[in-house]
Amino acid sequence: MGSSGVNVYNNNEMLAWVGNFSDRMGVSPEKIKMLNICGKKKNVLPTIETHKRVMIFADESQPDLFYELWEGGYGDYDMWIGRGISANDDVETCKVKEFMDKKITEPVVVFIINENTREASRFGIRNEFFSRGSVNYVGHEIRAVIMSLLSCDVGDTICIVSGESIVIEAAIQASEGTVIAVEPDARDMRSLQDNVSKFGVHNVEMISGVTQNNMENLPVPRLAFIVASKRLEDEIQVLLKVNPNMQFIIYTLELDQVVSIKHLFAKYDIEETEVLQISVSKSDKRSIMVSQPSPWMISGEAGTRENGWKQRA
Repeated sequence: MGSSGVNVYNNNEMLAWVGNFSDRMGVSPEKIKMLNICGKKKNVLPTIETHKRVMIFADESQPDLFYELWEGGYGDYDMWIGRGISANDDVETCKVKEFMDKKITEPVVVFIINENTREASRFGIRNEFFSRGSVNYVGHEIRAVIMSLLSCDVGDTICIVSGESIVIEAAIQASEGTVIAVEPDARDMRSLQDNVSKFGVHNVEMISGVTQNNMENLPVPRLAFIVASKRLEDEIQVLLKVNPNMQFIIYTLELDQVVSIKHLFAKYDIEETEVLQISVSKSDKRSIMVSQPSPWMISGEAGTRENGWKQRA
């Protein structure tokens, strides 16, 4: 019989392993990022990308972890592997690439060092890092502002409609939550799937449209980021049924849609409306300033009329 997934390592056992590796590496335990992926979907690759020392508790529920690490570009990284539940000295050191073809068949503790990283939140991943497909990605400077507006909490649930690159960045920030990624276009859905795989984010739920059936078995989102389309009113209606206090951020490049979106907000009692336009200009090879498309963001929150304290806060 296999291990019991989530309960493979208890708190004392994990802390004992942390102490073991802390002594072995000569570092303070507070400098080690712990990640328990036994029976869980966790964002391993983004965690390694943003932490210098990561300790991963894994079991046979994640048999291809080493291959995932190699595919993510960490093949030349130093890795230590401890075996068993209780902390012990049976620890092997190697490069990630040396284990890329090996399956995990028992509880293991994997310690990876990424000394060259900066341990900081990162907004605005450059477009060249995303999978090249059918999607025209928004400029990374504009995406950084959007991410600031989303203000993702680590356990957040957010619905993002037709915003593939926003999905990836939100999934990295809300690493303990869920990002509901809506993509009605089949080609763009393939690009989204490629990026989800490439960045190793496991907390993304992909659906083809904002319908009650599609949303029925998913976590309730706090906020919806929507690229405006002819489906916008239908999407707002469904999302308000899912969460009557939904927060909205609507993205559009068309000035005339700003007015219609504000009318939609008024129609559905979405208040505290704010309109923001982002303009970015960058110099080209000839030092000539070139303007990027300047999107409008219209934000608002439903349910504020019933919750008057929000308006007084």
